[in-house]
Amino acid sequence: MSNDYPQLAKDLTVAIHGLRKAAPKTMAGFSAMAQAATVDGVLDTKTKELIATAISVAVRCDGCIAFHVKAAVRAGATREEMAETLGMATYMGGGPSMVYSAQALEAYDQFASTFVKKD
Repeated sequence: MSNDYPQLAKDLTVAIHGLRKAAPKTMAGFSAMAQAATVDGVLDTKTKELIATAISVAVRCDGCIAFHVKAAVRAGATREEMAETLGMATYMGGGPSMVYSAQALEAYDQFASTFVKKD
């Protein structure tokens, strides 16, 4: 089974926009929390997005995988860093996490092919 993660992210963005209109205060709070959590601090944004990807695998959330793998790619995560992160997610989550790790690596490949790498 193969997902089109870039399309999934686009589709979910539209759906989330509708949720923002329906529950603006809650979604504004969630957005503020997301911004605060992902800003560079002791951990850089790339590391935080790799952690979020591992958690996405652990909780088996396809949409979360799409959003956080995309963010990790944009933050400069390499395929090797993604694979090592997914190895930890698999170790901690067993067989189901292995399946989602395979899908997250597929998502990485899809998003990485759409971004031009900077020198």
